[in-house]
Amino acid sequence: MPGSVQNAVPLTVLPATLSRAFSHQREYPVLDNEYRNGESQRSVEATTSRKRWRLTKRLPPAQLAALRDFYDARKGPTEPFYFYDPYETAPKFSWDPTGVATTGRHTVRFDSGWNQAANPGRIDTEIALIELA
Repeated sequence: MPGSVQNAVPLTVLPATLSRAFSHQREYPVLDNEYRNGESQRSVEATTSRKRWRLTKRLPPAQLAALRDFYDARKGPTEPFYFYDPYETAPKFSWDPTGVATTGRHTVRFDSGWNQAANPGRIDTEIALIELA
C-alpha cells in the first residue's frame, strides 16, 4: 500500500547473560469509561496481552557495561531486537544467538531512556523492554 511504513526488522539478539536478569509482566489494555453516578463501563482494547520485561537483578559492573553498550548500539529505544524469555524457550533457558529459533522469541525495544544511579559500592539502573506487535 503506498505511503505505508514497514515495521522495523530486528537484526540482533539480546545476549543470554543479560536475558536472565529480566522479569516478565503482562498488561491487558482496557478502555474504561467512568460515569458521574459511580458506574463504569469497560471493554477490551486488544485480544492479547502486551508483554513487558523489567530489569530486576542488580548487575555486576561488567554486565552493566555490556547492557549499556547494547543499549547504545540500538540507539536507545529506537531499534528493535530479539529477546528470548528463558521460561518460554524449548528447552527451558536455551538461547539462540542467531535469532532463528522462534519458540520463546519476542520482538522488543527498550521502553525508556537510560537511567542510572551510582551509590557507594553499587550502581543501580532501571530499564524495561516492551513487546512490539
